[in-house]
Order: sequence, then structure tokens, then C-alpha cells
Amino acid sequence: MNWSISFEPLLSWPWLAAVLAPLALLALVGLWFRQRGSVLRFTALLALGAALLNPVFLDEERDALKSVVAIVVDRSQSQDIGERTRQTDEALAGLQQRLARFKQFDVRVVEAGKSDAAEERTDTRLFSALEGAFRDVPPSRIGGAIMITDGEVHDAPAGAPDFSAPLHALITGNDHEKDRRIRFENAPRFGLVGKPLDMTYRVIATGDQAGQVDVRVSINGEQVSVERATIGQTMPLQVTVPNAGRNIIELAIDHEPGELTDANNRAIALVDGIRENLRVLLVSGEPHAGERTWRNLLKSDASVDLVHFTILRPPEKQDGTPINELSLIAFPTRELFVEKIKDFDLIIFDRYQHRDVLPILYYDYISEYVEKGGALLIAAGPEYAGESSIARTPLMSALPAMPSGEVVDKAFYPRLTDLGQRHPVTRGLDGSNTEPPHWSRWFRTIGVKNPEGEVVMKGADNLPLLLLDRKGEGRVGMLLSDQGWLWARGFEGGGPHVQLYRRIAHWLMKEPELEEERLTADGRGMVLEIRRQTMSDDPGPAQVITPSGKALIVRLEKSEPGIFLGSVETKEIGLYQVGNGDLTALAHVGPINAPEFTDVISTEDRLKAPVEATGGSVRRLAATSALGGITGGVTLPSIVPVRSSGVASGADWIGLRTTDDSLLKAVSRVPLFGGFLGLGLLLLAMGSMWYREGR
Repeated sequence: MNWSISFEPLLSWPWLAAVLAPLALLALVGLWFRQRGSVLRFTALLALGAALLNPVFLDEERDALKSVVAIVVDRSQSQDIGERTRQTDEALAGLQQRLARFKQFDVRVVEAGKSDAAEERTDTRLFSALEGAFRDVPPSRIGGAIMITDGEVHDAPAGAPDFSAPLHALITGNDHEKDRRIRFENAPRFGLVGKPLDMTYRVIATGDQAGQVDVRVSINGEQVSVERATIGQTMPLQVTVPNAGRNIIELAIDHEPGELTDANNRAIALVDGIRENLRVLLVSGEPHAGERTWRNLLKSDASVDLVHFTILRPPEKQDGTPINELSLIAFPTRELFVEKIKDFDLIIFDRYQHRDVLPILYYDYISEYVEKGGALLIAAGPEYAGESSIARTPLMSALPAMPSGEVVDKAFYPRLTDLGQRHPVTRGLDGSNTEPPHWSRWFRTIGVKNPEGEVVMKGADNLPLLLLDRKGEGRVGMLLSDQGWLWARGFEGGGPHVQLYRRIAHWLMKEPELEEERLTADGRGMVLEIRRQTMSDDPGPAQVITPSGKALIVRLEKSEPGIFLGSVETKEIGLYQVGNGDLTALAHVGPINAPEFTDVISTEDRLKAPVEATGGSVRRLAATSALGGITGGVTLPSIVPVRSSGVASGADWIGLRTTDDSLLKAVSRVPLFGGFLGLGLLLLAMGSMWYREGR
């Protein structure tokens, strides 16, 4: 029982003061002057005041509340190293068993660090988890917290946490661990394709390890060099960015005997390759309606440096005008096609015909340029079918089709072939998904025979319209109509000429995103996403190797013609190898070089400040023998309930605070001046005063 007294006055306090104050003054004056009956009058006044104040005895029935104790369990990936998982499980089971003996504790177990969200796996955030466990608990009921961790906690405060209860840390692992790791010190995010990129890195080892170590340098999964690094020193590294888009630079060192883990023996840097401006040579025949279409498109592309020549006055033209009076630039044939032909990424002949402007030998140079990796585009007009066609020169060896001599002047809608619907150059062209296509008609097709390569668009009478072919190490494209300018001019609503022409040019210049057969993978959070670009109907499943070496099979589903997608949820942070057929790809899932693996040595240092600020303790779980060796078990301290002002830790025990808070269930009221008892006491006091005054 909890007895207490309470006053429930019959009048408001101002009225009580108005009534009792004068009477009290008179009673005190009587006592001061020792008048007869003053004691009885004062006693009667007290009885009247008590009756008006109405004192009530309260009997409260209460249930004691429990203190809330949180056990925060570190389940991050660094806890998978060695015996740490076993130590953690044994410690958790032991603590739960010991705390179950104390009915005054409400135990909450919180596991942190195992979320599938990449942003939550970047580092170990135990104090955030602890804050969540106590979010609905008033400060007076927090009994304390126990953390089971390897000590690599990345959100530990410099001082006391936001509660005043004891915090204790039980550290997994042991104090004789050894590890070696590698990390990038400086890794630029961008680099020019084909140009050297300067980076720096460092190999770090525990203790006083010194010496040198071999560092394997790989780019996009292919080893490019082996560097010699001095442990502890910042080392320079120079790599050449091979491709546009994302490139994975990987550094790796060998596993050392006795080392904790080799998860941090690799360091990853993602470098986006940026091409220098592509150089394009555009040679136009005599002026025509669509001459400026290619020029305007290429000039509008900031990544292209364009050199454009139009043949306005061929050698056979004789009109009597002296050469020195012509405001024309002589065509620098030798400079372009002999001395600097290798500097161009693409050569375009737009309705060009052989009229002795180029020496016949130079066509051999162009064919050789294509064979060795160059790109050539023929934008054909009626000239291609005539006697002066460039197909009748040594360039014929580089061309994907020879002219049939036929020029079909007939209205038609350019249409995609079955291959064209899957080919990245023409797939998904705006307006291609309707019949007829939602773009304007063209009116001329140049006939060819025995086409090679891939016919991705067809013209009038199903004749080839757009050919794409590979010759040696280079590529050749052939657009068999000169009517593309109708789309550019908006005739009948126009068409996607910018989209089509730009794709053709970039495919010829080997843009990775436009490759017919391409495998890419990327990490989105903790999901590995795979994209397969192919001309086949079914590329089959993808094979995935996880950072730990496990093999997975991922099914690829068709999302659109030529595109197959697959994904798999993962739990490991690191570099994944993906394969499909002859293609391979790399992808990094999770944060790059996450703090979780930056330092995996178990430590007591990070938690000492916040723990000691609460009066708690930090101690290791690993049991030791009398000779100082690790026995393999865990040593748990005893648990002692303590008052809020008591000591919270000792040599072999930890304290948790008990609370004085309780829950009120019922209240019994006993009025002292209620009923006949109160009336009798009041009458007795008044009667005694009257009796004394009457004598």
C-alpha cells in the first residue's frame, strides 16, 4: 500500500482565506493576551479549518515498471570474419539467459548492419540502431545498453550518447589480429580515352610490418601491369583509360598467411572515360538539296570536329576563268588522304563520284584505312549507279554492296527490317512502331546487288536502304538514298533524321552503347542488374561470380527486341563477374571501398569514449587461458541491477539501472472529516468552546 494525504477544500482558496483569516487573528490575539478559553477557541478554529479543507487519505495500488535494456548486435559483414559470428551468437544467448533471471528488466534485441539497402551497408551504425530501440522509452526507464560488436563502429559519438544509462561494449575477435589492405589515395572520377591518368594508392599493414609487395593492376577485368609498392607509403600509378563510359580500375595484393581477410586486399575506382572530340571528314560531291543535312548534324554535335569539303569545280570543268581569280580552296588531297588519314575517326562520302579529284591510288589508302580500324560511310545518290561510281575504283574492296545500275524513283516509307528492329542503330526509332511508320516518305532508292553485312532498313520494293558491315578491323555503312533531307525539312511531318544519322555515325566510330552484342552490369543498391544487347532471339542465362567466389545463374528476360534484362538481389558488397556466351562484364555492388572493409581489425578504442562517459565498460569476449592463449570460448561478465547513482561496472560484472517508475492501477479515498465522524468532532470542538465561554 502507498498512503498519502490530499486536501479537497469545500470552498475556493480565496473564500477560505476570507473566512479563516479573521478568526485565526482573533484566536491568536486571545492566546497572546492569555484570555480565558483561548485554547478551546483556537482548537475549535482548527477543527473548522480542517473541516473546510476536507483532508482525504489516499491509498494507491501501483505496479512497478521494468527498466528497458537494449542488446545491440552487430551483424555487419566484418562480423563474418573468423570466429566473430560464433562469439556473437554465444554472447547473445548467454546475455539473454542471464537477463531472464531479472524480472525488473525488459530486454530488447536489435540487430544492426544486415540491411539489404546499400546506403545502410556503407558502414556500421550501431548508435543509430540504439536510438531507434529507445525511441518510445522515457529517459527514466532506460536501464542501459549492451553492444556486441568487433568495435568497428562508424557512428560512435566523441562523448556520451543521448541517454544517461550505462552503456557496455563486448568486443568480438581478439587483440592479436593481423591484416593488410590497399586503398586509393587519389582516384580522379573522369579521364580521357586513350590518355594516361595519374592516380595514387597505398598499402597499409597492421603493427610494424614493412617491406614491399606486388600490386596487380587490372582495368575492366584484364590485368595490365604489376607494380611494386612499399608498405605504408603513397605510391604513384598511371593507367590508360581504354573505353568511353564506365571503367573499373582494380588494385589487388596477395593474401598473406594469418591475415584476417582478403576482402580489403582489393581497391576499386570507377573512372568515366570521356572521348576527345571525334574527327570526321565529310566530302560532298556537287551541291544537292540535302548537302547540308550531314554538315548541320555533325556541326551541332559538340563531341565532333568536322572537316567538310564540297567539290564545286572538278578538274574537267573548263569555263575560261583563271585559277587565281577563283575564291575556292584547293582540295588538299595528299594532306587528307595520305598524311593525316589516320587522324580521322570517320570519312563520309556524300553523293561523291570519281572525277579525277582523288588520284586512283588514294582509294587504296582509304580501303587500307578501313581495314586497319577506320570508319567509312557512303551516302549514295544516283551517281553511285553511274559510270563514275566510286564502286568502280579500288575502294570497291571496302564496300558492302555493288551498284546494280538501277535507280528506283518511287515513293515509299523507309521501314525497319527484322534485323533492324533489334539492331541498336535503328531499334526504337521514333515513329517506327506503327504501320505505316509515323514519318514522311522518300522518293528514291539506289539499287545494289549481293549486299553484305546487315540490312537494317529497306526502301522501295523491299530493296536495301541502310547497310552496316565490318571490313577487317573497321566498319562501313551505306545509306542507299539521298532523300534523308526530306525528314530534316519537315516534309509530311518529317522524321527522326537526327536520331538515325547520329546513331549511324557513332556506330561506325565504335560507340560501345551501339554494339550489336554487348553485356553490361551495374549495381543498384544491393541489386545486381544485367543488360544483354544482342541480335539473337535467346542469349541464354547469365553466369555470375560473387566477390566470395560463389557461382549464380541469372535468367535473362526479353524486355524489347534485342534487349534482355536480368537482376538478382545480393548480400555481398564487392566486385561481381558476369558472363554470357563469349562476353564478360564487371559490376560493383554496394558502396565503393566501403568503410566496413577499410579496417577490419577488432578494436576497443572507438567505443571507449562514449562507454566510459556513461560509467560503462569495454571488454573482450574471447576467453583466455592461464597462459594467455585464446581458448575459443567467450567470457561473459555477471549482470548486477544498480540504482541510478550506483557504480555501473566492475572487474567481472556490468551494472544495469533499475527504475522507480510505476503504473497506477487503483486509488482508495478515506475522507477524515466526512460523515458523522467529522460532524461529531466539529460539534465536540464547538460545544467545548461554548461550554467554556458559558462559565
